[in-house]
Amino acid sequence: MALNFMQAVHVTDQNMLEKKSLNQELTTRIRSSLKSFVHWLDTFGETSYDHQSFYAGPFGSSLKSLYYRSPKLGTLAVAPIIFCEAFVPTARQLFWKKQRFPIADAHYAMGFALLALQTKDENYYARAVHFLKVLEETRCPGYSHYCWGYPFDWVTRNGVMVTGTPLITTVPYVYEAFSYVHKIDGNPKWLEIMQSIAEHAVIDIQDRVLSDRSATAGYNPLDNQGNVINASAYRAFLLINAAQQFNRQDYRQIAERNLNFVLDNQQPDGSWRYAADGVRDFVDHFHTCFVLKALAKIEALTGDDRCKSAIERGIGYYEQNLFDEESRPKPFAKAPRLTVYRAELYDYAECVNLAVLLRGRSPKLDRLAETVLNDVLVNWQKSDGSFRSRKLLLGWDNVPMHRWAQAQLFRSLCFQLFTLEQNKLLI
Repeated sequence: MALNFMQAVHVTDQNMLEKKSLNQELTTRIRSSLKSFVHWLDTFGETSYDHQSFYAGPFGSSLKSLYYRSPKLGTLAVAPIIFCEAFVPTARQLFWKKQRFPIADAHYAMGFALLALQTKDENYYARAVHFLKVLEETRCPGYSHYCWGYPFDWVTRNGVMVTGTPLITTVPYVYEAFSYVHKIDGNPKWLEIMQSIAEHAVIDIQDRVLSDRSATAGYNPLDNQGNVINASAYRAFLLINAAQQFNRQDYRQIAERNLNFVLDNQQPDGSWRYAADGVRDFVDHFHTCFVLKALAKIEALTGDDRCKSAIERGIGYYEQNLFDEESRPKPFAKAPRLTVYRAELYDYAECVNLAVLLRGRSPKLDRLAETVLNDVLVNWQKSDGSFRSRKLLLGWDNVPMHRWAQAQLFRSLCFQLFTLEQNKLLI
């Protein structure tokens, strides 16, 4: 019996040594990848074209508006743009200009803050502060509280979100960016901005009350419908975080109603449709990750068992339906329309991010994450340090776009490295 016990101890020790060795190998690879990426970022600069550049200018936006008004005629009108997306992605430069994107700046700030926390390197800290100062300068005009959106007119089926419209899908990332740097330097200025961001989410974002326990959050201050699931998930996380940071029970009450909306709209199979409007009922990869990671952060902050249950069911669906036969991220569970690409960098970034948050919760997700991380390091990173944006039907879209999703992947890799090195999460 003693012999068997000793053999078991030996096997356990061996497994631990192998796991430690694998982690060391992985951290070495990630460090090398990040070093190469930071060098590229220094050379390339902080503005870029975007996924939406085809439709951000007057010509592209008018064609997209026509598509929503008259789908048949609009489909013919946008066909040349779809062709460019599929076969000539560099044609973006003919439609719009390079821009700075607040959501990307927030991710870069978080990534450099994570590197600074891990390495104690003042240069990384300075880079994080630089991006916070940029964010201070690029806040949406016309609002008393700090908030951010897109730097272009965004044409949607519900109308145009003009340049400078605050988006609840952007604002929480900026809140987190200021929070991360505040953990390093304790600067009260960052805390004041975080408080202002929370006030924006409370005062400027509208709720559509569904019952005495549930309400949806608008996508922006002009949205009084609040049908988009991930928008309510984002706001719920932001306000629960701020409720604890600033001891504000009113924030928590608003967040709980948004959280209940998200939980109530989980489908029996564990999925979340993009919106609860009966129209945009597709299930895609990175929006599923958005919802799951918001719930994971809320659970970490509150210990809410409802989040735990929803995550378990959501991960079951995610693992089964949003990866292909080679265990790589699949853009849609079922594509709602013709797609001109096979894989999306944004999906890789969010998969890595989610897997770090939920590490150890699902052995299958851990294995999938290993495949995804290896694939992105081996096949998606280019020799200059940047990452490919999309795997197209033929070839690649190699146009580097900060918002889509160079910044998101950078932050995810920094998050992975920090967690491996420090053996803890940063929420």
